[in-house]
Amino acid sequence: MGIAAEPMNQIKLISMHPITKAIRIQSARTQNNEHSTPLYLTSSFVFDDAETMRAAFAEEIDVDIYSRYSNPTTKEFIDKMCALEGAETGFATASGMAAIFGTFMAFLKQGDHLLCCNAVFGSTHGIVNKILPNYGISPTLVEASNQDDWEQYIRPETKMLFIETPTNPGLDIIDLEKAGRLAKKHNLLLVVDNCFATPLIQQPISYGAHIVLHSATKWLDGQGRVLGGVAVGSKELIQTLYLFCRNAGPALSPFNAWILSKSIETLDVRMERHCSNALYIAGKLEGHPKLSRVRYPFLPSHPQYEIARRQMRAGGGIVCFEIASGIEGGRKFLNALQLLSLTANLGDTRSIASHPASTTHAKLKEEERLAVGITPGLIRISVGLEHKDDILQDILHALEKI
Repeated sequence: MGIAAEPMNQIKLISMHPITKAIRIQSARTQNNEHSTPLYLTSSFVFDDAETMRAAFAEEIDVDIYSRYSNPTTKEFIDKMCALEGAETGFATASGMAAIFGTFMAFLKQGDHLLCCNAVFGSTHGIVNKILPNYGISPTLVEASNQDDWEQYIRPETKMLFIETPTNPGLDIIDLEKAGRLAKKHNLLLVVDNCFATPLIQQPISYGAHIVLHSATKWLDGQGRVLGGVAVGSKELIQTLYLFCRNAGPALSPFNAWILSKSIETLDVRMERHCSNALYIAGKLEGHPKLSRVRYPFLPSHPQYEIARRQMRAGGGIVCFEIASGIEGGRKFLNALQLLSLTANLGDTRSIASHPASTTHAKLKEEERLAVGITPGLIRISVGLEHKDDILQDILHALEKI
């Protein structure tokens, strides 16, 4: 089949904590008895004889054939993600957007209807509104902050419900339990982009999600080094996704998979620091005279605070705030930063500041941005692993310059 299904080492992992599994799962040791997992940097795999090769291509035996289909290093990364998300299996892609687009194309066809929360990453928004209609797939965007309104938009041809939570960049929190009940009631495929939370903070499958997606480029890598994406879910659903991706070709590089697999081993301790730093900074910024609002899921002032506390173990590593003086104030703030980086990534060890209205969501119309809370002065901070007081000091210094 070419997709990861079971842990590949010899340790019995059934009773272990998922965090332990994510550290101990690794490719079977070679004759060299290495402790650190090897990197299988190869495009193809050889067979002992013609019959074995025939059986492999006929999918009568589950072996590696070609790294566009599967690779031991990639399998290791997928197995670790499945352990953390509580999924049966998965497929890894070259980027998070490849995982999202592959999921849409594998499960939606001409005439189908997609229900999607309106607060999604800018590139996802572009695919939903500009690309899917070219294939005869009609989308409806529903307000992330008003789930009670969603059911009225479901049609007989609605096949999928796609959500992010927390949303990018406004940090809306969608009630996963409620979304799961709605999907079950109407027999919809529930797909959740879990990038902002990571599986250390929430596991959407436990609430009824069928497929969970990640941009592994972000927190999973955690150091801004490689691109990657992953989708996890049931064996039946991932097999459908695998068959599409095997032919379409959005495969994850084995080298990137090796980096990501090693990164997951430190994900728990990194996210603990990201979240504690973010909560500290959000609390210190709340009430600042030059900010009209501060948003963080674990601040009691967040509109969906109770939902966040119920389904998330921590608030995540993203803090958003609105500079009261608008776009010009936002520009002055970014230019005054000395420590924080101005870059298009997030989830790095180094703190990052961005201005969504002019970057990640710049291609949306102004009314589309405002509809999801992306105002001219909105600033998104990806809180890194630096000392919390140094991050805060840089933010406060920049606010003084507005």
